[in-house]
Amino acid sequence: MKHLPRVLIVEDEPAIAELIAVNLRHGGFDPVVAQESVEAQRELDAVLPDVILLDWMLPGQSGLALARHWRKQPRTKSIPILMLTARGDEPDKVAGLDAGADDYITKPFSTQELLARIRAVLRRRAPESVNDSVTVGALVLDAATHRISYHNQELKLGPTEFKLLHYLMKHAERVHSRSALLDKVWGDHVFIEERTVDVHVKRLREALGAAGTMVETVRGAGYRLTAVAARGPVAAAQTGT
Repeated sequence: MKHLPRVLIVEDEPAIAELIAVNLRHGGFDPVVAQESVEAQRELDAVLPDVILLDWMLPGQSGLALARHWRKQPRTKSIPILMLTARGDEPDKVAGLDAGADDYITKPFSTQELLARIRAVLRRRAPESVNDSVTVGALVLDAATHRISYHNQELKLGPTEFKLLHYLMKHAERVHSRSALLDKVWGDHVFIEERTVDVHVKRLREALGAAGTMVETVRGAGYRLTAVAARGPVAAAQTGT
């Protein structure tokens, strides 16, 4: 029997949750509905989904708080999360992405858009098909084992940050615009905004720790990974997002 991707829908409005579930079933997914945080956690404890659709406004614990909590847990930190919300302003979108969401979809949305976004995050979650090893300075990435180290110290990255770093390392010392990174790293980016790149670069720098300065911002142009990380006050100006 073919495996259907399992989607956990965390939505407190039954009519909306059922409508999403019906469309997901027709789209080739296996939906499971939870109406609040305790029920959602119970479903996660039972079976890990492939994707989580998480409503921003929930009774009790908010969707933002849930996203932050799940991103901190080893068992759930790599599950793609799509935020569902009526909040469409950029600060709200950035808050959702900063909380750990992989994408953001504003209500009302079309079935086609929702399915396309789910398939996009599943593609990004898939293992890197090129199993090579790349070294830039003291930073080493092994795609076959999905390991990254800096000065022989292992680093932990999420799936999207890993793919972003892999691309930047394979094309080091070059400047990449946000649109180019969307095309090369995210692939089908028709629904993804360029601001998403900034959020993931910020996450990447944080995960890299001392190696974070190797990812430079080239103002007005995009981002570049360099073997010679800038230092001192000038570095802060050059590498700030």
